[in-house]
Amino acid sequence: MHNLDSLKRFSIPGQLQFHAHPTGLIFAEIDHAAGVASLCLQGAHLTSFRPRSQPEPVVWVSEAARYLPGKSIRGGVPVCWPWFGPHASQSGFPAHGFARTVPWAVVDSGAAQGAIHLTLQLQPSDTTRAQWPHDTPVSLHVRVSEVLEMELTTHNATAQSLPLSEALHTYFQVGDVAEVELLGLDGCAYLDKTEAFARKQQQGAVRFAAETDRVYVDTAAQCIIHDPLLQRRIRIAKQGSASTVVWTPWAQKAAALGDFTAQGWRNMLCVESANAADNALTLAPGATHTLSVRYSAEAL
Repeated sequence: MHNLDSLKRFSIPGQLQFHAHPTGLIFAEIDHAAGVASLCLQGAHLTSFRPRSQPEPVVWVSEAARYLPGKSIRGGVPVCWPWFGPHASQSGFPAHGFARTVPWAVVDSGAAQGAIHLTLQLQPSDTTRAQWPHDTPVSLHVRVSEVLEMELTTHNATAQSLPLSEALHTYFQVGDVAEVELLGLDGCAYLDKTEAFARKQQQGAVRFAAETDRVYVDTAAQCIIHDPLLQRRIRIAKQGSASTVVWTPWAQKAAALGDFTAQGWRNMLCVESANAADNALTLAPGATHTLSVRYSAEAL
């Protein structure tokens, strides 16, 4: 695992620095002329992003988030890998895989093409191998400018085909989830997790008035969060992803989760770029797969 001294070679004066949280977790702080971001090395978990043109963050993190070793952080961009949702056969394994709660190592950084970039690689351990006994190097490449770009790349270094499901589980900052609408999914089929995975079809924009937990399948479409209160649109463009997961816990579920403030759930909406459910992958021997996203914001 890294310590601050070992990370000095990846620092960029005035633009990329590393610091330790009081709990011991290490964060990268990116300060670019066009945008700012922070990322926890545990889980390669991006915890904030704001273009300097925006008064409000684009990526949301709970005010009640806990930054603890071995625990996931409520908000930001958790990396769900190498499975999404519950494990197919082992109920004791963590939901959404182990990637978001284990150490990742910084392997590259730099300033190029008008952005700060940072690359991390998951560090296998006895704990991870017990749950995933496969040689599949996985890395996350992050670029920060006025937009946020992320690439999750998995390589199958084994001689057998492997199942893979994954998501960048992004929490977006909104004025009030009850007032926004999500565009780009009209006509798409989805699995409704609040109704035992019933298969339904989206009609028009997605709007929110209760707990919503859906896996939209067979869609590579760009999505747009139209936010009248913050007077902006957030554009979510993706490649290498055939599923879009949409989630808001609403009041009762958020209270049960414990790491939301009383009304914090109103200011977030998860729109996750994924390969899940019908779109789970089979990675051939020697194959490499990249799921990439691009997040931008613009005034209405």
